[in-house]
Amino acid sequence: MDKLRYLVVEGPIGAGKTSLARRLGARLSADLVLEQPTENPFIARFYQDMARYALPTQLFFLFQRARMIEPLKQPDMFSRPAVADFLLDKDLLFARITLSGDEFSLYQKIYGALRPQAPVPDLVIYLQAQPAVLIERVHRRAAAFERGISEEYLALLAESYARFFYHYTAAPVLIVNSENLNFVERDADFELLVSRVRSMKSRREFFSLG
Repeated sequence: MDKLRYLVVEGPIGAGKTSLARRLGARLSADLVLEQPTENPFIARFYQDMARYALPTQLFFLFQRARMIEPLKQPDMFSRPAVADFLLDKDLLFARITLSGDEFSLYQKIYGALRPQAPVPDLVIYLQAQPAVLIERVHRRAAAFERGISEEYLALLAESYARFFYHYTAAPVLIVNSENLNFVERDADFELLVSRVRSMKSRREFFSLG
């Protein structure tokens, strides 16, 4: 695990990716590359009226993520490793389920022109959970901008993530069922995951408890 230079934690809203990315970053003494959803001025309105605010919300996140990934284009072999809580490739996942046909065509053109050539992650940890678990976690953390998220939207998101990673082959992937794992409050769970990462032998493996 100490040889990982660029590690990404991904998953739908409420899966726990940012919390896990922070803890992995601390373990690896890594630089954190974390999404900043509260900086997006459209996000709260998006969850109230998706059809109206999907495009500006998506474009803001695209520009934000591209800016954050830019420094990783030419990594210094002596620099610290990096841990991110997003994979830029997944931007199109959100765009497909929130944008209309014409908006999606426009977004694809902007995405193609803007997308930086970031390095391929050494490992992607993909956190899965059922929509009911995701919505419970979202409600528990009570972020103001997330109050309008519906379980139907999270179900669609979880399904889209599963489909995305079913076809994703660019980097090794550890698929983790996070429903019975708490990487923040239970040290044993975190150490189990670290051990699982260290023991990976193939490019696609699964980890689950219970």
